[in-house]
Amino acid sequence: MEVPMQCSLWESVLELTKVAQEKGGDPLVWAIQVSSCLSSSGVSLPSLELANFLVSHICWENNLPIAWKFLEKALVIKIVSPIIVFPLLSSRVIQNRHLRPAAYRLYMELLRRHIFTLKIHVNMQSYKKILNFLDSVLHLTEVFGMHADEPGVLVVEIIFSIVWQLLDASLDDEGLLQLTPEKKSRWPTKTEDMEIDGCIADMERNEHKERLKNLNTLLAIELIGQFLQNKATARILYLARQNMPVHWGAFVQHIQLLAGNSSALQSSSIISPKALLQLASDAHNLIKANSLQEYVRSTSRSLDTCAGFCFGSSRSSLWLPLDLLLEDAMDGSQVNATSAIEIITDLVKSLQAINATTWHETFLGLWMAALRLVQRERDPIEVPVPRLDTRLCMLFSLITLVIADLIEEEESEAFEGTRRGDVVSCLQYLGDYQSLLTPPQAVTTAANQAAAKAMMFRSGINTSTSYFECINMKDMPTNCSGNLHHLIVEACIARHLLDTSAYFWPGYVNGHMNQLPASMPTQVPGWSSFMKGAPLTPAMINTLVSAPASSLAELEKIFEMAVKGANDEKIAAATILCGASLILGWNIQEHTVNFITRLLSPPVPTDYSGKESHLIGYAPMLNVLLVGIAPVDCVQIFSLHGMVPQLAASSMTICEVFGSCAPNISWTLTTGEDISVHAVFSNAFALLLKLWRFNHPPLEYRVGDVPPVGCQLTPEYLLLVRNSHLVSSGNMLKDPNRRRLATVASSSSPNPIFVDSFPKLRVWYRQHLACIASTLSGLVNGTLVCQTVDVLLNMMFKKINSGSQSLISVTSGSSSSSGTGSEDTSPRPKLPAWDILEAIPFVVDAALTACAHGRLSPRELCTGLKDLADFLPASLPTIVSYFSAEVTRGVWKPVFMNGTDWPSPAANLSNVEEQIKRILAATGVDVPSLAAGGSSPAILPLPLAAFVSLTITYKLDKASQRFLNLAGPALESLAAGCPWPCMPIVASLWTQKAKRWSDFLVFSASRTVFLSNNHAVIQLLKSCFNATLGLNSSSISSNGGIGALLGHGFGSHFYSGISPVAPGILYLRVYRSIRDIMFLREEIVLLLMQSISEIAHSELPRQRLNKLKIPKNGKKFGNVSLAATMTRVKLAALLGASLLWLSGGSGLVQSLIKETLPSWFLSVHNTNQEGDIGLLVPMLKGYALAYFAVLCGAFASGVDSLSMASKRRPKIIGRHVEFIASVLDGKISLGCDPATWHAYVSGFVSLMVGCTPTWVFEVDAELLKRLSKGLRRWHEEDLALALLSIGGIGTMGSAAELIMEASS
Repeated sequence: MEVPMQCSLWESVLELTKVAQEKGGDPLVWAIQVSSCLSSSGVSLPSLELANFLVSHICWENNLPIAWKFLEKALVIKIVSPIIVFPLLSSRVIQNRHLRPAAYRLYMELLRRHIFTLKIHVNMQSYKKILNFLDSVLHLTEVFGMHADEPGVLVVEIIFSIVWQLLDASLDDEGLLQLTPEKKSRWPTKTEDMEIDGCIADMERNEHKERLKNLNTLLAIELIGQFLQNKATARILYLARQNMPVHWGAFVQHIQLLAGNSSALQSSSIISPKALLQLASDAHNLIKANSLQEYVRSTSRSLDTCAGFCFGSSRSSLWLPLDLLLEDAMDGSQVNATSAIEIITDLVKSLQAINATTWHETFLGLWMAALRLVQRERDPIEVPVPRLDTRLCMLFSLITLVIADLIEEEESEAFEGTRRGDVVSCLQYLGDYQSLLTPPQAVTTAANQAAAKAMMFRSGINTSTSYFECINMKDMPTNCSGNLHHLIVEACIARHLLDTSAYFWPGYVNGHMNQLPASMPTQVPGWSSFMKGAPLTPAMINTLVSAPASSLAELEKIFEMAVKGANDEKIAAATILCGASLILGWNIQEHTVNFITRLLSPPVPTDYSGKESHLIGYAPMLNVLLVGIAPVDCVQIFSLHGMVPQLAASSMTICEVFGSCAPNISWTLTTGEDISVHAVFSNAFALLLKLWRFNHPPLEYRVGDVPPVGCQLTPEYLLLVRNSHLVSSGNMLKDPNRRRLATVASSSSPNPIFVDSFPKLRVWYRQHLACIASTLSGLVNGTLVCQTVDVLLNMMFKKINSGSQSLISVTSGSSSSSGTGSEDTSPRPKLPAWDILEAIPFVVDAALTACAHGRLSPRELCTGLKDLADFLPASLPTIVSYFSAEVTRGVWKPVFMNGTDWPSPAANLSNVEEQIKRILAATGVDVPSLAAGGSSPAILPLPLAAFVSLTITYKLDKASQRFLNLAGPALESLAAGCPWPCMPIVASLWTQKAKRWSDFLVFSASRTVFLSNNHAVIQLLKSCFNATLGLNSSSISSNGGIGALLGHGFGSHFYSGISPVAPGILYLRVYRSIRDIMFLREEIVLLLMQSISEIAHSELPRQRLNKLKIPKNGKKFGNVSLAATMTRVKLAALLGASLLWLSGGSGLVQSLIKETLPSWFLSVHNTNQEGDIGLLVPMLKGYALAYFAVLCGAFASGVDSLSMASKRRPKIIGRHVEFIASVLDGKISLGCDPATWHAYVSGFVSLMVGCTPTWVFEVDAELLKRLSKGLRRWHEEDLALALLSIGGIGTMGSAAELIMEASS
């Protein structure tokens, strides 16, 4: 019965329509009659069937004005939906627009009147039927590749398809469709030939038809502009742009074609081609920002023109995290498994997004941060840590590579970016900052040469690199005074970021050169003559070692010689690569680092057939390389370039091979020096142990949920990172830095490497861990290890053991193998290094025990240990490991450093105490007295006393330097782990030996004040906030900013005596040794909140705090500048986020977001305390926390999905959004001020939407919908819409429904 009833119903509707049509009845009366008929029959309105009926009725048997009027009235009284009517009309009218231009015109008039008042009047029950019907007509699923599961998604597809059909129809009308890549439209826009004959009789006269067609084309184009301008439809199209990027890209291409070629558009008085392009290029982002986003822009506008060293609270403070990161990278006590290029790149992208700055401003901020880094140590004191060379590497090599990688990343995308042009403009602008560009004395000559090169080029004088090899700059006819700007430009030209047109920039060089000096040597040894075939004579080698290569071709020739040349050539090539090209060859430094790293894993010769490792034949070259890169600056340079994992893998291989060889092989170098397998092994072993924190106390690995940054640098971890580079090499990587690392990793070995690949190393490593974990055990009499122990003890203490019974032995009885009688020559054991290392802990334990029981004097102990270290330098790390473990166990009695048995620090201990107090003066931290009443003798734990006594027996020469570089940080770490004042005592002893290191040693001692005193750490952090924000006039600079935080470095050479160290520098050198960093989360949040209260009261009059509200324009209210206040609030958040991220990395940030912040909001805070009066301060606190949270997340995991850290981000951010949504849903009650919570949520969401949209896309769609509903309950409709708009396909429907609801 249902089918006949339906048929009779629509027959009745048809009859009503025909009668009204024939009589010319009132369309409104007709519409009311049809509505009544359908309602009485139980048909829900608006009706899909009626829409289909009316469109079918018109097209084309009743293509009459009255029929179109009926359709319009049906739309007016809402018995049909425009969302259904217009797709049906589009599918029929647009392709017949040439045959029926009047119908096309009526269609567009209806579209103009009704499509812009969007409201979808369907329920989900009828929605499925509507979707299936429209999809069968328009094939939307096939076109867009997605199934519209929600009404809102269907609306987006329909609006987008209608506009696109109008666009393609307009292109076709003007003959432009053939110029599109597809040569046709994906929509049916062309007239079907078979309809032409049947409709000819109905056509208007040709002349009128052509005029109407032209008018229709213009109307269609203007209608497209209206779609892009109308608030509702523009937002709908924005959703299409966000979620259909491929289709939107094709759509924009068609728009560009229309704008560039359409005569109709040119004639329009309503919209211009430029306006149409602007509307479509960025989809006219109509998602309105809330107050916090306006503050982001208002506090990030014009670039301040202030320059100089200390910038105060100026524009440069936006880049404070960069200054902290770059300064932190200079800490030679720690290498990093991750390339500094990758870390800096991610940070730069995060700051650019959150600061809302242009790339011109961003690049300028990066260069200026690097220049400040250099200027802080422009006149460095002599210390055993990386200094000026590493800073210059950062400025000229790494920063340039970061910018080059950012440009390549942009240019690899389909669209054309602005970064390359912004680099040029920012470098031109950089030349105005003369106070930052003054070169340190060490690079003055290089800067002058760069300026001379530019001057010659401008003067038309053709010169080459060989010219500067032949002439002294003093002989130049014109004064060529260069600065750091010239060297930066040369670095950019070398990496193709600039061309030589930079030499013609106004003011780049001054003066003109008409001639070259008359007297020039015809030929001198140098890179140019080497490239022309000159032999590697000693003079040539010395020249190439002292002068950096200027091109990759020069390095490639040296590398080829190292791989394929004779032994002498291999040694010479290795020496050259480790010379000036490594330290000063900034323009090609990444290639030098790569070549050296590859040479440490040389290939197997094609004709090699030996049973032993092929590395034995490369021993002289490997030793030169290992010694050449041993200095602290060199190791740090490799670390900055991300080569630590590959260096570790190469070092492990060398150690495994040479440590397994008996010391019966040696090599004589051309210099006459003999090297043994033990020497090669020791150098490789020393390098390996520099690459992970072997020397740090075991407590670091056990306290807190999140271990200190860097302690994961175990051999296993380093190999894991190296293997990840190898895996990456098989993919098409977008990141140029990862490609570089992958190339080096794959060139050494195409297969993954694991610790199990090195059996001997694995045994030693397990013993090392066992020694840390518990006391020594397992030595069995008669075993090879036991015999080795006795032989080593006999070698170390042969004079003492010359009697009938050994005083020191691990065996018992008169048959001890330690030897008896005066004829014992105590031969050195001819054992592989690994066998010796296995015995070292037992040797040191026996010696220390003998000293503790008085059988061995302290002097004899130190002499014996020194003999052992001289015999096998690689034994020093094992000695360090044993001493470190024994100190932490606390089982050894302390010894008196009285100057008789042990060296005495009394000569300068009081001076060290006074200098420590001066250094810490700016922090307000109390320095414990070194001796109560000044009469207590200095004491140290026996292992520490033995170790410091051992280290001061070393000469401060180049041969000992690489092992002191290993022992020094270990000694500092060991002393720092002991009770106060062990480290000042050690510093006093060492300053007596190395007075030129006095400032550094005292500074190191001052850091230990904080290691066991969390209160002192908190006070130091507070000093950092006060100095940066200018909250305390007693700080180094009351102006605040980067200069106050980081100062000018440290050392007595700056002033007449040592001075207070800037709190930021002090903290950066302290935090790595803080054993439990978890407390930093709560303390930094607390300090941030305290700082906001102080900022508010220092900026705003107290009497106005109750009355002030945040204005919409973010500028002034009641003659008070809130923009200035917000700038300082943001600076406080920047500082807090930077310190937290640097201190604990991604682990501490995750813990903050998951635990600390929710706990803070749940807790009740004292809102009546000083500084919290009124609504403004709680709101500022909420905004500060929002900045803080987003900044922490961005620093730890980036703002895009390219970094490895971003893989863990969705879970962390999703959990935090879940917490926010649950509070908004009423499931969780808070204890904090409601104004703080409201400001935090709106600020956090606003920053995610405006600065980190990728985060929003990664959050679960249902969670975003919940959050959006909560925001709407707060009347934050624009923010709720913005959130849904970038949430992906899953939220597109909800966003569209919200748009329609707002427009109805």
